[in-house]
Amino acid sequence: MKTAQKYLPVVLLALLLIAGWQQKWWRSEPSTAARTKSVVTRPPRSAADYSGSLLNRHARLEYTKHARCRMECRHVTEGEVQEILANGEVNLEKSNPNDHPCPTFALEGHSQEGQHLRIVFAPCDENNARVITCIDLDKDWACHCE
Repeated sequence: MKTAQKYLPVVLLALLLIAGWQQKWWRSEPSTAARTKSVVTRPPRSAADYSGSLLNRHARLEYTKHARCRMECRHVTEGEVQEILANGEVNLEKSNPNDHPCPTFALEGHSQEGQHLRIVFAPCDENNARVITCIDLDKDWACHCE
């Protein structure tokens, strides 16, 4: 009898832990993997799939401090940034439509002044886009931006 009394608290504690684990397991939501499987969508076929639905080519632009510094260093005007937004092509390898808090899109093209540019935009809503950075693809500029 002493042996049974000795192990009784351990057995009860084990039963409580198992019951608690099962209670949590039964009530928990499906795992992220399970939820993802039920909502799987096909990847976009082309850049047009992204640019037409998530990136407003006529958005009001807001410039980050970093973008302003890069633009000044690389002699890129706001007009050129707007040209790339309107006419540039989305580089899917440099874009991240799943980025948080806003998706990011790298648009590339040539400005009327002849620069081959990549501008990264982050549209947080349908009417506004933040300019994240500006890159000259043909010339390596020595910029000192923080």
